[in-house]
Amino acid sequence: MAARILIVEDEEPLTLLLRYNLEAEGYAVDAAGRGDDADLRLKENPPDLAIVDWMLPGLSGIELIRRLRGRTETQQLPVIMLTARGEEGERVRGLATGADDYIVKPFSVPELIARIRALLRRTKPERVASVLVAGDIELNREKKRVSRGGRDVPLGPTEFRLLEFLMENPGRVFSREQLLDRVWGRDVYIDERTVDVHVGRLRKALNRGQRSDPIRTVRGAGYALNDRYGADA
Repeated sequence: MAARILIVEDEEPLTLLLRYNLEAEGYAVDAAGRGDDADLRLKENPPDLAIVDWMLPGLSGIELIRRLRGRTETQQLPVIMLTARGEEGERVRGLATGADDYIVKPFSVPELIARIRALLRRTKPERVASVLVAGDIELNREKKRVSRGGRDVPLGPTEFRLLEFLMENPGRVFSREQLLDRVWGRDVYIDERTVDVHVGRLRKALNRGQRSDPIRTVRGAGYALNDRYGADA
């Protein structure tokens, strides 16, 4: 699945420019024009990386980053700060608050994209790797192929995205609602039990002729890729 980037910027033309170029690079992009709106979105559904302007209505970029670093779920979220403030003291303040990188306006879009790639490679390699591996399961993003123990595993597009998401987050339990948001998308309205159907199909395809089930069901909580399976296999 494409890495998700949240742009927090109140200049609409710049937001449109960034969205266009980032989507052209294959990223999934969301945007917020106010710091307080972004704070709510980041609490509900953290992206893989955030681009945050310093000067924002509602809540400043500096305060937004400070809040992100104070919450467990966003403490490690990669953040690039955009600002017109180029003085050394301001750059130091932005980095000291918790920004991972700092870019002064006006800036080169190709340079920003290069910094995004570098930051994701360093902090979230599973989001940019072309091949994911867990035990004897291998998922090739570019070829859209899955194999287990050297045997091809034919999957439909939904089962492929579901396995990809679970392999990106081994061991973490996701509820049906969370899986619907992350795999199907927030704008799709389907019954949560649909998740059970697709998990069943994925299990059937993966476990054909195999003894161990890599997908763990946590009663009352949801599903996870068994991280111990990945470690032991």
